[in-house]
Amino acid sequence: MGNLAINEAFLQRVETLQTILKKNIAGLFGGNHKSKTYGSSCEFVDYRNYMAGDDITKIDWNAYARSENLYLKLYLDERQLHTRIYIDVSQSMAYGDGKKAEMALQMAATLAYLSICELDRVSIFTIRGSEVTEVISAISGRERYFAEIMKLNDIEFDGECFITEGILPSKVGYGDGLSVIISDFLTHSDYESAIDYLADKKRDLLCVQVLTSEEINPKVRGKNIFYDSENPNRSYRKNINRDIIKAYREAVQFVQNRLRSYCNARDAEYMLVQDDKPLNEVFFEQLTQLGVLK
Repeated sequence: MGNLAINEAFLQRVETLQTILKKNIAGLFGGNHKSKTYGSSCEFVDYRNYMAGDDITKIDWNAYARSENLYLKLYLDERQLHTRIYIDVSQSMAYGDGKKAEMALQMAATLAYLSICELDRVSIFTIRGSEVTEVISAISGRERYFAEIMKLNDIEFDGECFITEGILPSKVGYGDGLSVIISDFLTHSDYESAIDYLADKKRDLLCVQVLTSEEINPKVRGKNIFYDSENPNRSYRKNINRDIIKAYREAVQFVQNRLRSYCNARDAEYMLVQDDKPLNEVFFEQLTQLGVLK
């Protein structure tokens, strides 16, 4: 696999973005995300009546001087979340000239860096066959990020990928951050149960569908033999004409719409990324318009 091609100038721009989490935040103390529970940050949100045993240092004595009632100041809690990123490393993700796989790795690396900038922890996993393998484990801080992120360059793309069979047995946190699945989702196998599982865990979820321009809008014509990239024993011989291309485009659109609708129904986000799109456009246009970043 080639270089991730993420340069320092781009990462400095990424630092200006912030992920927007919708669900309850239940991570560790120490991050930059505001929890819906009360804690010990510097951001005041409300008062409540003092009760015996409360910390007297949190009493608002100015409010007492005005009302002669004891009130406690309440502050937003700041939590450290855990971003978990899953990369489909099947052979179909290496289709074409390798740009599809490269885009998947760049998406993972950049989303991880965003989380690091927010003082969160990050783990990156591969899904190969029915197994999830942890490539980067719960890192935090820029120093650890730069020490670990180049491990993504060693990832090989081959075989098949069964998203649900891989994710369901794996350990995930409850309501403690963002889960990202990066795949082409061009499969007959089940991925819906994985989405349900992560949604039930009250995690924010982003499904990134990475496709090549040829997969979206094929240029091939005439008599051809096509082989399943994940199983070369499966082949398809056909004379590719205008009707076949039309039917193919409708099928790809159906796959996209089905995944988008399934995500929307479970309060998850879906985005389509074309492998030849600049990362700038993906992060500063697509993800911000989607409302995942701001």
